[in-house]
Amino acid sequence: MKNKRCIVTGAAGFIGSALARLLLKETDASVLVVDKLTYAGVPESLKEVGLDAATLMSSNPRLSFLKADICDQAAMDKAFAEFQPDTIFHLAAESHVDRSIDGPGEFIRTNVTGTATLLQAALKYWRSLPDDSASQPQPSTSTSKRRFVFQHISTDEVYGTLGETGYFTEKTPYSPHSPYSASKASSDHLVRAWHDTYGLPIRITNCSNNYGPYHFPEKLIPLVILNCLDGKPLPVYGKGANVRDWLFVEDHARALMLVNEKGRDGETYNVGGHNERTNLEVVKTICVIMDELRPRADGSKYESLITYVADRPGHDLRYAIDPSKLMNELGWKPRENFETGIKKTVQWYLDNEWWWGPIHQGRYSGQRLGKG
Repeated sequence: MKNKRCIVTGAAGFIGSALARLLLKETDASVLVVDKLTYAGVPESLKEVGLDAATLMSSNPRLSFLKADICDQAAMDKAFAEFQPDTIFHLAAESHVDRSIDGPGEFIRTNVTGTATLLQAALKYWRSLPDDSASQPQPSTSTSKRRFVFQHISTDEVYGTLGETGYFTEKTPYSPHSPYSASKASSDHLVRAWHDTYGLPIRITNCSNNYGPYHFPEKLIPLVILNCLDGKPLPVYGKGANVRDWLFVEDHARALMLVNEKGRDGETYNVGGHNERTNLEVVKTICVIMDELRPRADGSKYESLITYVADRPGHDLRYAIDPSKLMNELGWKPRENFETGIKKTVQWYLDNEWWWGPIHQGRYSGQRLGKG
């Protein structure tokens, strides 16, 4: 990522903030965060790299913040023209399946219309850049057509559901089943269309379920941790038999940087952790770690709080990614397995109430969503 100028959309969110933190801590890249700051946008997630959440001003000369809607064409055109990026990492999205069941319209607007708006801004900007060729390379500090990449970050949910065996590959046909996954599938197709029709340089990644620090509490793992702390029931959909492949968020962020540096134009790369667990296994694992790190005052086990609730409508049975292409072609390897990553995650929530406390008391306190 040497000397790169990166727009990261959605970088006040979970995966986007992880990527922005790594770019600023482990490379010399400059980052422009573009985020609308919806309910799940938490600018405090960038505090450790210099952002003042109250003013959105940064003490880090390589970090700047633009509060804007990716559906705003004029604002996106201006951001590209003024920041002059080499890369856009597009992570801004409505991402919670349960919320997409309750209100699909916002998912279509942000994930589909927003992506199309960004693609148009990127295309206009890319066409304005100087031409270059492999025989006449530009200096590493100069933005040019050949250096620019539109990198789109998506989900394995676009592929639908698996049976008890098999894995999603980059060749798996799309078969989305929720409004969320349908909107992400649509955005993937738009990105490929702008590459095939206009020649815009693009890369797409489809990832498995992420977990780790700074995860908004509506998602399974942080919800279970915080419910444990509050002594609330731990909701498990159906029988808890649905299987997900879990990926530590920093491993995902490093994969995104690697795809940006070494990936091929127009290609898709699946990012997965080979850490399949049923939802019930995930909840029970968290309970065991909580018993160790924060025992209950009455001596009872957290597992006694598990409560089975009505399943989510259209709940896919199993997701599992084959990341062989990413590993074999680009040399990616996750640093965390589920056992090490989940313990780090639980410990982070125990140590960082300053981050999740205000969210838990205001924007989201654990209520059930997505009943249909």
